[in-house]
Amino acid sequence: MNAATIVSKVWGFCTVLKDDGVGYGDYLEQLTYLIFLKMADEYSKPPYERDMGVPAEFNWQSLVKRKGAELEVHYVRLLQDLGKKTGMLGQIFTKSQNKISDPAKLSRLVAMIDGENWLMTDTDVKGEIYEGLLEKNAEDTKSGAGQYFTPRSLIKTMVACIQPAPGKTIADPACGTGGFFLSAYDHLVAKNDLDRTQKEFLKHKTFYGNEIVANTRRLCLMNMFLHNIGEMDGEASVSSADALIADGGLRVDYVLANPPFGKKSSMNFNIDDGEQEKEELTYNRQDFWASTSNKQLNFVQHIHTMLKTTGQAAVVVPDNVLFEGGAGETVRKKLMETMELHTVLRLPTGIFYANGVKANVLFFDNHTAAKKPWTKDIWFYDYRTNVHHTLKRKPMRMEDLADFINCYNPANRHDRAETWNEDSSPEGRWRKYAYKDVMARDKTSLDITWLKDKSLTDLDNLPEPDILAEEIIENIEAGLNSFREVLVGLGQAK
Repeated sequence: MNAATIVSKVWGFCTVLKDDGVGYGDYLEQLTYLIFLKMADEYSKPPYERDMGVPAEFNWQSLVKRKGAELEVHYVRLLQDLGKKTGMLGQIFTKSQNKISDPAKLSRLVAMIDGENWLMTDTDVKGEIYEGLLEKNAEDTKSGAGQYFTPRSLIKTMVACIQPAPGKTIADPACGTGGFFLSAYDHLVAKNDLDRTQKEFLKHKTFYGNEIVANTRRLCLMNMFLHNIGEMDGEASVSSADALIADGGLRVDYVLANPPFGKKSSMNFNIDDGEQEKEELTYNRQDFWASTSNKQLNFVQHIHTMLKTTGQAAVVVPDNVLFEGGAGETVRKKLMETMELHTVLRLPTGIFYANGVKANVLFFDNHTAAKKPWTKDIWFYDYRTNVHHTLKRKPMRMEDLADFINCYNPANRHDRAETWNEDSSPEGRWRKYAYKDVMARDKTSLDITWLKDKSLTDLDNLPEPDILAEEIIENIEAGLNSFREVLVGLGQAK
């Protein structure tokens, strides 16, 4: 099967449907339902002959043999029925709806998928098709899907630094479309000569995730399955439960995560006049160091709980986690005392699909309880100051972070050397700060920078006009987000 041909087919039909008002997200959902049913049909035949749990009246052949209005009515019934099933089948079809109103185009989509043998299609091809659609969906700012999509260059960098080993468990408590799982899977396959036992463990027992948004969880499960993770007739490895509600008892070797953007945890409820009010959620958990409605701080605390005593984590967090007082200061102090916070990567703007985001990656390791703080030195890599990226014209690529990976030294992170020196290399991006010096800072702030912003003093170093304009928009949107949070705090926002 020619990969380019399949990709062209899938993309081409997406464009046709877009003209009818069917966005990438809706297209992705329908594609997920139909490919799942087609693959289940293929599994039911020789040489597999597996019962995939799909009732005969709602199997793939029931779609192929129908046309026009009859197909549309049957498809709606099929989605409703399969959404009530258990296991992976129920998770894929939960809350499913038909978004293709034109029966003729639905029939064409069924015919397109029916024309290929998806089980025989190379995993890389299936993954390429689906990942490409996920990224296109993230680019659609109206859908809001960008908040569930982490730039793949950043994910690969984090995995390259952590270097997960075979036979170990990996979790993401807010897994979105599963980017961290797929990158870790690729790393484990590429870097290791896995035996049969290790391959089985990788496929069935390595990955554990949470995703509370049904549509996103569906895309994640299908994305994982198309990349050969899990089984169609098995239990879903991604839970619909809110990871922050309670300690579920899961302890893992690695956590790789980019929790959803937005500072506050909240829930909506209806009041007498039919309007909705937003109420902040504070998670009162015994294993948390501080009770707060700050969602990001809660995820950091939850990830601490999830790690085994030998566990490692790499977590994307917004700037407020680095400097916020109150609960933020408490969390930072406890993190550095009970864990070994050893690396902070400062990220530039213009790399996330959700606007107005200033983020960092925290790398920390867990250890057994000790009288003295585990954190000794914290290494900072500033890839923000004087760095300019945009999503379309100048996206961040993995090679842009090659110097950081080299400085991080995954082979032996205890053997590092600063590239910054006050006299000989004042523009070095890699610098070490002692634990005692960080603790002496106001509010134990980790919001540290030492490089000079050249755009403030040297007009020749200004970025191109379009990049500058995008950065201005990013900063304005970041400011607006902060103001919205203030309004929520004052009880004036709904």
